[in-house]
Amino acid sequence: MITPATRDAALLAARIALSALFLVMGWGKLSDYSGAVAYMAQTGAPLPALSALIATGVELGIGVALVLGVFVEPLALLLAAYTVVTGFIGHHFWTMEGMLRYDMMIHFYKNIGIAGGLIALAVAGPGRFALRLGRAAKVPAL
Repeated sequence: MITPATRDAALLAARIALSALFLVMGWGKLSDYSGAVAYMAQTGAPLPALSALIATGVELGIGVALVLGVFVEPLALLLAAYTVVTGFIGHHFWTMEGMLRYDMMIHFYKNIGIAGGLIALAVAGPGRFALRLGRAAKVPAL
């Protein structure tokens, strides 16, 4: 049986684990913006410079918010949708052949799995170890 304390710790771990990918990738885009724009152009993303800017903001901004536990429910859903859309834009394996097709298929379905985790997080909520902006803030009791 999962205790409330275990549930809260697991939700914190889930927020950190799910955010790690977005924080790392967002930081990479921020630190090499021209490379991010080139990648966006290569994948066929619309308006590559704007796409790179939006991707950087979404990945870093929502990644940090999820780690902190701020607005987890709507932001996790938004990030889930973003993850599915980026899967279709960046990992369109159905247009490829050979090992590249296989590699991109793995990445595409990882995006789908990550989106599933984000939806589960949105349904479960942030747990007790979270900042709660816009609501009465409660200090977690240990």
